[in-house]
Amino acid sequence: MAGRWSDGIVLKIINIIVYFLFLGSNIYTVAAPHDIYYSSKDTYVTPAPWAFLIWTLIHLLLLGTIVYQFTEEGKRVVIDGISWRFALLGVLNAVYVNLWATHHYIVSFIFALLVSSSVTHIYYIVKKYHYPCTTGDEIFVHLPFSLYHGWTTVLVILSAFQAFGVDARLHPAGVWTKVFAFLAFFFLEGTAAAYAFGTVEGDLPASIAITWSLYAIFAHQHEPFVHWSALAFAILSTLCVIKGVYGLSVRYRRGGIILEDEERAPLVGGR
Repeated sequence: MAGRWSDGIVLKIINIIVYFLFLGSNIYTVAAPHDIYYSSKDTYVTPAPWAFLIWTLIHLLLLGTIVYQFTEEGKRVVIDGISWRFALLGVLNAVYVNLWATHHYIVSFIFALLVSSSVTHIYYIVKKYHYPCTTGDEIFVHLPFSLYHGWTTVLVILSAFQAFGVDARLHPAGVWTKVFAFLAFFFLEGTAAAYAFGTVEGDLPASIAITWSLYAIFAHQHEPFVHWSALAFAILSTLCVIKGVYGLSVRYRRGGIILEDEERAPLVGGR
């Protein structure tokens, strides 16, 4: 029996309210009277401001998620699967963005970790228990949370350097700053590679989000070692994405992706 659009209506309404709270917190960082992206603390891993355009894409996709939850398939994933976690994520993200915008960097770093943890929980549920059955599942559930998961990995690194690193406008990069920046780029590239190759079908959106950020860091940084290190890891990350795209196309040409037992199980047995 088909479900009604009003099933789970309380949580659906809460998701709508929180979505616009979440969206509003990020609009503030763009539309505020002062330019937050340029007035914030500039570290040796700070990307060019265009890196944050990824928020726009995530917001647009999540707007689709909000609409999609009113369909039968969307209700199964968003309301029954993700449940209250979406609302929690929206609140945490709104707090994080506003703390960051007001330059409370240590506290914003703590909330960046909480946001990352919340996204990871949703990402795990979506990937493990809700393999995409429809195009809507793919575009409005898997795609936004894959991008979100990769992007929050970057945000944790950026927030950590703003909380504990030196201001690049005031201090030249010392040896330890260069070492930690190099390790940060190495971690991001390794994470992008893990996303691209870590599952049967890969997770290219998350890998692309990280690669995009590495290029933005390269574009913004002028210290030679940091500048070229970011480029080197961005190129390596790009190669991982290309390899992942090629592997995915090969699997589709061979007749589609064959699901592992654990990925198929939720479709027949639920969570």
